[in-house]
Amino acid sequence: MRTSSNPAFRNLPGGAAAQAPYQGFNGPQGGGPGYGAPQAPSGAADRPMTVDDVVMKTGASLGVTLLVGVVTAIWAQSQAAADNMGAITGAMIGGMLVGLVLALIISFKQMASGPMTLAYSAAEGVFLGAITGVFEMIYPGIALQAILGTAGVFVVMLVVYKTGAVKVTPKLTKWIIGALGGVLVLMLANLVLGLFGVNLGIRDGSPLAIIFSIVVIGIAAFSFLLDFDMADKMIREGVPAKWSWYVAFGLMVTLVWLYLEILRLLSYLQSD
Repeated sequence: MRTSSNPAFRNLPGGAAAQAPYQGFNGPQGGGPGYGAPQAPSGAADRPMTVDDVVMKTGASLGVTLLVGVVTAIWAQSQAAADNMGAITGAMIGGMLVGLVLALIISFKQMASGPMTLAYSAAEGVFLGAITGVFEMIYPGIALQAILGTAGVFVVMLVVYKTGAVKVTPKLTKWIIGALGGVLVLMLANLVLGLFGVNLGIRDGSPLAIIFSIVVIGIAAFSFLLDFDMADKMIREGVPAKWSWYVAFGLMVTLVWLYLEILRLLSYLQSD
């Protein structure tokens, strides 16, 4: 099984593990499960995952994020109108931190859990809603544009994958993972150098920043191909249905990243 650029989809059951359950995930000493390795399913008779399982779980997760996000965005706008930016900042940071912690737990412990996935979705809804509410105050209409843009990219990449227009090969996988690593290094360097007053120009709304955002959106879009491919393999290999929650979590991680980047790009384009 190929490795996905999405950390949520690494070390999942399937492939060789389908023939020798989970033995490929032993630690360096071979004495037990390695770091982040999934544990064998508790119910051996659990039915295999289907496409419907993935669609329903992803839809439920996305629905929670949208519902919480809309409510939070409306609240954030009311707080901004009252000049209470502290409350908005608190909600933003709180949602981001809770979402990050849950994402790390789910990823490293390989947890196929509905409650954990929905909790992550709700936390991201608070985070995205707070940010979106502020952006909507500054750039009216930007929220709908960002949502439509994210949905459009997702649908296009799903069609590209299903039609085989772009084949998911080991070479493509390595390219996407390498590009993702490079982008993360640049973002981290920009953040650290920014603390010392150094501006790399990739997050300031300049032409370079616009180009950088477009590149990041492209990488996020291609990451969907690897996510779809990984989910497709899990379905074909008969992974237990409960793992559809894990697939939903992985897709939500990419969707959140893509939405944020599209929102950022739109703000650049609408700035005077």
